[in-house]
Amino acid sequence: MTSHLARRVVATAAARGKTIATAESCTGGKIAASLTDVAGSSAVFGFGFVSYANVAKTMMLGVDENLIDTFGAVSEPVARAMANGALSRANSDVAIAVTGIAGPEGGSPEKPVGTVWFGMARRGGETTTIMRSFTGDRAAIRHQSLDVALALLLEALDQP
Repeated sequence: MTSHLARRVVATAAARGKTIATAESCTGGKIAASLTDVAGSSAVFGFGFVSYANVAKTMMLGVDENLIDTFGAVSEPVARAMANGALSRANSDVAIAVTGIAGPEGGSPEKPVGTVWFGMARRGGETTTIMRSFTGDRAAIRHQSLDVALALLLEALDQP
């Protein structure tokens, strides 16, 4: 399913003349890899930020340290800031951001393993966020996150 979604994302971006950037934490570059697996993706994909560590979120994407300290790296404000940072730094038309807890450790009662926040930024549009709770092992959570991220990109590209 992922490769089919990635092909649709690349084809839709190309047809609309749009460029894509990614800002990834828990997916560790899987979204960028999925897009660049598609022939011709260089026409629409230029930047993939893997900001696994909090300091990378701050240095690479401009996420305010206070947001991370106050809300945690896995939060709505951080996902929003990551998406906005990727959009502006890459000068892209759309940017997807993902930050979550893939496990097996790192969860808490408030944010259990499988909690993943997504940020979707569009040039000239609103930045939206959603949270999903996934189940399964680390690989399953990361794969589900990839599928949701690609679906969100496709949805954003389908908007005028």
